[in-house]
Amino acid sequence: MLSLQKASNILGAFSAEQPEWGVRALAAHLNVPRATAHAYLAGLTEAGFLRRTPAGKYRLSWHIAEMGAQLTAALPWFQDARALITRLALEVRAVAFLCVLEGEDVVAAIRERHPDADIDLPLDVYLPATATASGKLLYAHADLTPRSFSACTQSSITTPDEWRTEVARVRKLGYAYSIEEWIPGQCTLGVPYHSGGAVVASIGVQMSAERYLREERQIREKVLHIVGEAEDLG
Repeated sequence: MLSLQKASNILGAFSAEQPEWGVRALAAHLNVPRATAHAYLAGLTEAGFLRRTPAGKYRLSWHIAEMGAQLTAALPWFQDARALITRLALEVRAVAFLCVLEGEDVVAAIRERHPDADIDLPLDVYLPATATASGKLLYAHADLTPRSFSACTQSSITTPDEWRTEVARVRKLGYAYSIEEWIPGQCTLGVPYHSGGAVVASIGVQMSAERYLREERQIREKVLHIVGEAEDLG
């Protein structure tokens, strides 16, 4: 899983704003040794996920776009959900996300950041289930029990009793939140996204703890309204 996480972080660094990277710049951006960045860039290029430019830098390959098209074609709800993430980022002025379950792994499938968001766009693709709003929400709806607990901060859930109490709260409220449980100084709010009568994803926003705690009620009501309105139209 560690190797997959590193590869995901490498791929996640490429964006419309930063479409190509050199080894030195990417290593500094991800705070990893140059040798590590070079090894992963070379491996991802050999696997067809990246291509090397004439200038010796790296860009995403069309193989990524092809895989993305295949994935979205297999998930009829995905395009509507992507538009919803854009709307959330714009209207809440924060980082908006969509997370799904792959087995027992919580995966951040989409993230968008409003330019005025007060945190940077997180790079992690695989998220700690017991320390994130999406993990709590998706595990509660799938009736999954965590195999272990991720002590990411002093606020993280670390015992089965705390977890059971939190899951009961999520089921009662219909949404989940994480207050400095994953990243110090940050909070996330996640709500269920339904398709075909089932919860297929967690959708929500991430921001500084200072802003979330100051505007918690307004943010929660806005997110629930936007997601609920989108599901009603769908």
